[in-house]
Amino acid sequence: MKLVIAIIQPYKLEEVKEELYKQEVNLITVSEVLGHGRQKGITEVYRGAKETGNLLRKIRLEIAVNDNFLEPTIKAITKGAKTGETGDGKIFVVDLQECVRIRTEERGSVAIG
Repeated sequence: MKLVIAIIQPYKLEEVKEELYKQEVNLITVSEVLGHGRQKGITEVYRGAKETGNLLRKIRLEIAVNDNFLEPTIKAITKGAKTGETGDGKIFVVDLQECVRIRTEERGSVAIG
């Protein structure tokens, strides 16, 4: 089991979700976050407003997957989020030691779904 954490541009969220759904990855958590990478200080347009400064709006996706869904998930995120420009984002993959479905108390890969 793995936890995939992706930081992407806000305007790419719908495209990433579409690509994930094509790969049958339906269970995602989405958060609005602030941060910067190499693009710090570059002006960015978000919802029609220019933003400059150290912290830019980003979207954080968290997706728990079984091992056989790892590569399709990475490819879907990359395909949906990639523009070829600085600031496209990052994908982090972390080993997931345990997953528990609260309702049924199932554990492990079965609990992921």
